[in-house]
Amino acid sequence: MFEAEANGLRAIANAAAIRVPKVVVLGSRARGNDGGENDSRDEDEHAWLVLEWLDLAPLDMDAPIDPKPGAKVTPAARLGEALAAQHRAPQKKFGWGRHNFIGSSPQPNVWSDDWLSFWRTHRLQAQLRLAAHKRLPSKMIDRGERLLADAEILFRTYSPAKSLLHGDLWTGKAAALADGTPVVFDPAVYVGDREADLAMTELFGGFPKDFQAGYRAAWALDDGYSVRRNFYNIYHLLNHANLFGGDYVRESEKLIERVLAEL
Repeated sequence: MFEAEANGLRAIANAAAIRVPKVVVLGSRARGNDGGENDSRDEDEHAWLVLEWLDLAPLDMDAPIDPKPGAKVTPAARLGEALAAQHRAPQKKFGWGRHNFIGSSPQPNVWSDDWLSFWRTHRLQAQLRLAAHKRLPSKMIDRGERLLADAEILFRTYSPAKSLLHGDLWTGKAAALADGTPVVFDPAVYVGDREADLAMTELFGGFPKDFQAGYRAAWALDDGYSVRRNFYNIYHLLNHANLFGGDYVRESEKLIERVLAEL
């Protein structure tokens, strides 16, 4: 997990659009047998990830940024603009060159030329299989499989660009420095449809309204985003259902049904 996080932070840093904490040290060490009876820890490891310390403030901090006389740009708006710049950076393929994690769940990755095929197989289908393994409601899983079969409808007139995504961008993963510079952290990076990143910013409480305004001013959204937003957020709700159960299962069921009704 530490290796995947360091890989993602470096990828975002290399895009040179959004500030992230620098990776200081990443390492691991095998933990050997201490000679005790029945000690089977030979293959266990100590691992560590040391990141740059940043003093962070909320994105909706009171002090606005004044880049020029008469103009006020909030940290949230600056993050929107910066995320649009990151999304515009050219990428060759969808997917990613290593597996990583979404929360504590494995997030499988491959390189692909076909976005919808990647999303179906390595995002939604992976979560539906995990849901089946955890014996979550079979009706929800069956309806999710139906959605996978019909998802082409959402892309008949829409061809997404290849964008470097944070991958897990909810409000707990973004903040600002004292001077208003936006910062993101704890990513689950891959190359995908920018709408997948934007969709999650509207989940779990959402970002300050200036964030969306800043992004859209830098790069307008395509028609159909409101439906695809829900389609993409099913992935994150299913992941929470698999991790935590409870209300997330019911919310996943409702969102799957909503998207099916809108196709």
